Amino acid sequence: MPPASRRSVIFVSSVQKELAAERRALKEYIHDDPLLRQFFEVFLFEDLPATGHRAGEVYLHEVDQSEVYVGLFGASYGSEDADGVSPTEREFDRAIATGKECLVFVKGTADTSRQPKMQALIQRASDQVVRRRFSTLPELTAGLYGSLVARLARTGDIRSRPFDAAACPQATLADLSPGKVAEFLRLAQSRRNYALGPETPMQDALVHLNLLDGDRPNHAAVLLFADEPQRFVLTSFVKCLRFHGTEIRKPIPAYSSFRGTVFELVDQAVDFVMSKLDRAVGTRARGNQAPETYELPPAAVSEAIVNAIAHRDYASNASVQIMLFADRLEIWNPGELFPPLTVEALRRPHPSIPRNPLIAEPLFLTRYIERAGSGTLDMIASCRAAGLPPPEFRQEQGQVIQIIRRSPPAPAPASTNAVGGSESRSESRSESRSESWRVRSEWRSEWGPASVHHRIMAVLEVAPSSRSKIATAIGHKSVTSSIRQALADLLAAGLVEYTVPEKLNSRRQQYRLTLKAAAGSRPKPAKHQTHPTAGVPAKGHRHKTNKQSPAPTTKRRGRGKGSGSA
Repeated sequence: MPPASRRSVIFVSSVQKELAAERRALKEYIHDDPLLRQFFEVFLFEDLPATGHRAGEVYLHEVDQSEVYVGLFGASYGSEDADGVSPTEREFDRAIATGKECLVFVKGTADTSRQPKMQALIQRASDQVVRRRFSTLPELTAGLYGSLVARLARTGDIRSRPFDAAACPQATLADLSPGKVAEFLRLAQSRRNYALGPETPMQDALVHLNLLDGDRPNHAAVLLFADEPQRFVLTSFVKCLRFHGTEIRKPIPAYSSFRGTVFELVDQAVDFVMSKLDRAVGTRARGNQAPETYELPPAAVSEAIVNAIAHRDYASNASVQIMLFADRLEIWNPGELFPPLTVEALRRPHPSIPRNPLIAEPLFLTRYIERAGSGTLDMIASCRAAGLPPPEFRQEQGQVIQIIRRSPPAPAPASTNAVGGSESRSESRSESRSESWRVRSEWRSEWGPASVHHRIMAVLEVAPSSRSKIATAIGHKSVTSSIRQALADLLAAGLVEYTVPEKLNSRRQQYRLTLKAAAGSRPKPAKHQTHPTAGVPAKGHRHKTNKQSPAPTTKRRGRGKGSGSA
């Protein structure tokens, strides 16, 4: 680490009372980051001991002594001196006059709610320096991180930029998908109230997310939004394997190598694992949707996979490997934890120190990551709630390993509902789906049980559903490109149809099975056994049918192989 005297001082300027949390968060973030803390220290006026000097003289002196000015502009202009100028504006003017590097971050998007003098200051700052907007602390820290790393590269303090922030060789803006960027912005705005909407030009969005190195996309931009990320980052694919036993042995009954953006990799890998797990399907006694309980908590599985993909070392020649054994799920990702994190620290509250902050930020904005530093604790809580042992974390051979133990197999329990038993038996029997659409000529052989096509049909066999509800039902966090493609295929095959065909963009639009797809899936009426001479039964008379035992809660194992390379 460079001597303390050589570290650059960052002066944080804002209305202290309004943005106290943001000021403190920036100082703690830089202090905790293993890279930035080597080169920067943060000055906060509130940390100074009381002195006999006038406050105005002190803070302007500190601006003079700093190398980087960071302005946080909110709604309040702050107190004014005899000339009607606030300390925040005085500090900004001094930084500009003395040639400091100025980074301005504006909180929120509603400029009309700001005090008039603050609106004028923001406009003046926009004419002189680059400013960015933020709504949450992760947005603020990610923006500051990218700007400070760019400064270190310019000054030669670091020889190369972190992998996610460095320009991706041979990649250009033409290799990125405007549609994927627009879909991300739509989700980020709806889920985190992100400042930019889907109509934002792609290049503007990339600048706002610090995903450009000059005029070229960096590695994070390619991994998030490229049409073919693996063309540029060769080992960024995910390998998923299932084994019948508890060891790695051939033959491998199910193997898939998934490709795509980090969002698509997470969705595909989660699909693979969940389709191979046992699940108990209950009855509809308490609602229209039959409840499903997986042997491993979906939240824990999803969190473990997101951790591996978001925090892996993308400069490594290894890939993420997910292995489902008879007794456990193991997830391996290349790279080691950044100090001071240890595997023991993952089991208790700990700071978030992402290896790839420019990748982690978009995952946060779309709620693939919920709260900074809480992912492993959420996994532990999910497993405990499911009656499973806590997840295990190891670090060896340059890999981080996460293990979730499966529960021992047990026979499916018989129904014990004594009240309204006949109704419960009828509901349980209705859950035995014929899936007759699988034998129709329109059904393709590659749409196996683990495919998105098959899982969508299983959802629609229960009831019509919208795209967003379909995504939730099959374990996706959003309507992904794989879901859109599968629905397009099923519509073209005549197996699925719109519920509002005359207005395709209707908010009430849903999808349902067509008559030819659903015909064989509906229960057929029981055949009455009558006496040969009885003729037509008299009105009100019912012939007795064979009694059936109550249908047990069915326990299904995901059928078939994975969907193959995506």
